Amino acid sequence: MEAPGRRRFGKTGREVTAVGLGGEGVLRTYGRHAEAEAVIMEALGQGITYFDSAKAYAGSEDYYGEVWRNRPDLRAPVFQASKSASRAHADAETDLEETLQRMGIETLDLWQIHDIRSFPDIREIEGPSGALEAFVEARESGVVRHIGVTGHHDPDVLAHAVENWPVDAVMMPVNPVEGALGGFLDGVLTTAREQGVAVIGMKVLGGSNYLVPDAGVTPDVLVRYALSREITVAIVGCSTPAEVQALAAAGRSGPLPDDEAAALVEAFRPHARELAYYRGFR
Repeated sequence: MEAPGRRRFGKTGREVTAVGLGGEGVLRTYGRHAEAEAVIMEALGQGITYFDSAKAYAGSEDYYGEVWRNRPDLRAPVFQASKSASRAHADAETDLEETLQRMGIETLDLWQIHDIRSFPDIREIEGPSGALEAFVEARESGVVRHIGVTGHHDPDVLAHAVENWPVDAVMMPVNPVEGALGGFLDGVLTTAREQGVAVIGMKVLGGSNYLVPDAGVTPDVLVRYALSREITVAIVGCSTPAEVQALAAAGRSGPLPDDEAAALVEAFRPHARELAYYRGFR
């Protein structure tokens, strides 16, 4: 079976598949071991190499750990990512130790500063005894190969991190709503590309809120829209093997043509602000 298309992961020299398994869906649960394993194994079977997780995502790291412990032979080609939302150096270090233990691995491919929302967040993370130092040290020691930052609230905050922090990757919302609103898909994306920073697209389906099958707005179309924005990888949380198969198929289909992408943005434009629920607009 042909794997989804591959893209360079920024300036790291690594490559990942154009679509990746998100850490939401069935992975953001507890006690659904067989279902989670089925989703992870289907992603591996489909040739997907990017696997997302976070310490905050319920049992997600444990589910991956069960697979890597049982099948260590499957780990090598996988780009395994996770995240820490701790803002202090010592707390972030503790998070990383727990992540590696839960996943049953010695090295993490990508460790991300999770969910930055405000400039006070930025100041705390980059200040004395802040988490940024712990991330850089982890990369220097080789315990993590690459570091990144994630955010979906304020494009200006995320752009500051991409411009000023020594990160290899940024995760941000990539969907037609963002195409209408601006900020992430022009400002942050442009900055990331200039810096050689890999871009991971999240909120691709808007938590399924953006699906309008009667109007042709299917998961396939939304994934392909994300891939048309010159990002590195689009990640989607999946709850069944069938959803993984659909994600992989969208990756094989490739980007949406420019005219279709533009029409999709226009369709969402009248409701864009209210649909960007994750931005925290008041």
